[in-house]
Amino acid sequence: MSTTTTIDRAKAASRTIRVRVKRADGPGKPSRWETFSIRVDPGANVISALQKIAASPVTVDGKQSTPVVWDSGCLEEVCGACTMVINGRVRQSCSALLDDYAPNEGDEITLEPMSKFPVVRDLWVDRARMFHNLKRVRAWVPIDGTYSLGPGPREKPEVQESRYKMSECMACGCCLEACPQFNIEPESEAWDTAFLGAHAINQARLFNMHETGKVLEGERLDALMGPGGVTDCGNSQNCVKVCPKHIPLTESIAAMGRSVAIHAVKKFFTSRR
Repeated sequence: MSTTTTIDRAKAASRTIRVRVKRADGPGKPSRWETFSIRVDPGANVISALQKIAASPVTVDGKQSTPVVWDSGCLEEVCGACTMVINGRVRQSCSALLDDYAPNEGDEITLEPMSKFPVVRDLWVDRARMFHNLKRVRAWVPIDGTYSLGPGPREKPEVQESRYKMSECMACGCCLEACPQFNIEPESEAWDTAFLGAHAINQARLFNMHETGKVLEGERLDALMGPGGVTDCGNSQNCVKVCPKHIPLTESIAAMGRSVAIHAVKKFFTSRR
């Protein structure tokens, strides 16, 4: 097949679509809707549509606007930064193909920022609370120094397999956007008592299963036993439905619920001595 024929077929398959974007000029600023018309090729994703709008930010009614602001990094569903609400469902925009959301000439796709985090501008939100909650559950493996401590403890293949799946969490925020119990808090002072979220509970389980990381197991279980902990989960199971990495979040929540219950009983009897 000649190069000319390939190019002609690609042009024939390209189409004009509309992109409707919910915009805001800054934190606390009023939101508004703007619609743009762009030409897209087969295989294009939502990020490429935003890049085309940035190159020529003119709305469908001919008004000169400004480039839409969004957050992204890896563009291959690893960093978790490009999460947004697309046609009413939260997901990663880098892996969202326009062929699925706007496959025909004249189709429209709607983009909104996540509603559970403060808007910085347009589709870019501040996910600081998500990382704060990871700190609440000590989501890391402690080390004793900066020098080599030699090989770590051996791990059974079945444990490694389970932990690897949990480790794929990229803190994208999809599970939190879909969670009825995770609500936006106006003041950061409330973060320590509000619901942690499925991502933090899953990471607590991940590091409690780590032979070195489990040294902080008691502290993690204390955090999950306190305000905003695992008992605040309403078991809607929305989190596991929207997770782009298909992490067994509800399984982790159930496992940590059992661990917290055992931990609470142990603490009750040891404190009575």
